[in-house]
Amino acid sequence: MSLIRSLYFTKYFFYAAAGVVGLFVLAFFFPAFLFLVKILFGVWVLFALVDLVALYRHRAGIGASRSMQEKLSNGSENPVFLYIENRYPFAVRLEVLEELPFQFQKRDASFKVQVPAAETHVIEYQLRPVQRGVYSFGATNVLVNGPLQLLRRRYRFGQGQEVPVYPSFLQMRQYELLAATQHLSAMGIKKMRKVGHSAEFEQIRPYVAGDDQRTLNWKATARKAELMVNHYQEEKSQQVYCLIDKGRVMEMPFNGLSLLDYAINATLVLSNVALRKEDKAGVITFSDQIGSVLPAERRASQLQKILELLYNQTTKFQETDFQRLYVTVRAKIKQRSLLLLFTNFETLNGAKRQLPYLRRLAKHHLVLVVFFENTETRELLEKPAENMEGVYLKAIAEKFAYEKRQIVKEFTAHGIHSVLTPPDKLTVNAINKYLEFKARGLL
Repeated sequence: MSLIRSLYFTKYFFYAAAGVVGLFVLAFFFPAFLFLVKILFGVWVLFALVDLVALYRHRAGIGASRSMQEKLSNGSENPVFLYIENRYPFAVRLEVLEELPFQFQKRDASFKVQVPAAETHVIEYQLRPVQRGVYSFGATNVLVNGPLQLLRRRYRFGQGQEVPVYPSFLQMRQYELLAATQHLSAMGIKKMRKVGHSAEFEQIRPYVAGDDQRTLNWKATARKAELMVNHYQEEKSQQVYCLIDKGRVMEMPFNGLSLLDYAINATLVLSNVALRKEDKAGVITFSDQIGSVLPAERRASQLQKILELLYNQTTKFQETDFQRLYVTVRAKIKQRSLLLLFTNFETLNGAKRQLPYLRRLAKHHLVLVVFFENTETRELLEKPAENMEGVYLKAIAEKFAYEKRQIVKEFTAHGIHSVLTPPDKLTVNAINKYLEFKARGLL
């Protein structure tokens, strides 16, 4: 029974079968060819038997395994490796069919390769998930052709492998690597020149090349007979909270990811940056109810806690309650902190309804409202109008774009910082604002 389930015929088998049948029909009209046709038929059957014996003489002629990270990164390209081992004594042509999780909606993941005898071939492909959660992989099907290419045998490996998809930790590691190599400018991160000094004096030390000459301590220089400078300790242990709106306004998609997922990925990267700056990082999620509250800490395990918290966040389809957010922040956050609010406003009236709560928050904390530019509107504005309908559409798009700009002005007029950003620039723009606040000493 297993032989029947695993045995397949190639197109060459059917081509040969069609040729033999055609010759038999031809022999009906020309009987002299019948003997030759019978010989060809016997050769065809013999070749098929040779392929059958060659494929099934070895119980496990092919070995295969799938290798990937224990967790996949949402919104990033994740490498997957297939290791195909040929245990046959001859080179084989084979086709690998991957049964991918249903979330990818992809049924054509196939790879055709040729593997020499007693060697292992590695196939690499990329997966870009756009939803967090558990992804279940099906089997890796390997279809091996016989040496005469008439029959093929199917092997199945790796059935039922499950892998969780977490917020984009690959993006977080990318920023870490660029920071270590001083190439953050390649991602759009700006260098911020500090304005003034921290109020906390640490020590007087000898001058080294690159020190700010304005910090020279002339009295100490005279006593030591060498240049001495005042060293100031950078302000640390400031609290940075990411407030993530999970209301229906965050369900809007962009390049396959929802606005909520962009906010989650940016939160993970920003929290890592804050912790490396020796600040405390925390997270609050909310919609019509308060979701998760993770107090700001600077412990080694804090980033893992943030990652686990963000993994389970989903969009709620109710109206966001900013009043409840204000009450929670006032009750949970006693120290003046930087609050990065990830939300979205499409109209000026919608922003004005929430403005009283944002103004109250801004009295006690440094508030940065991060909301999203509608990229479809921008594309419509950049596209020339070809007819009267296009003119009307551009006029409507300009109205929406104008309202977005007015929201920024309204927040600025009330002392609330804001960033209007395309979703794909969210992480860079949020980090730049955080670094700017640090440089200006606003916290």
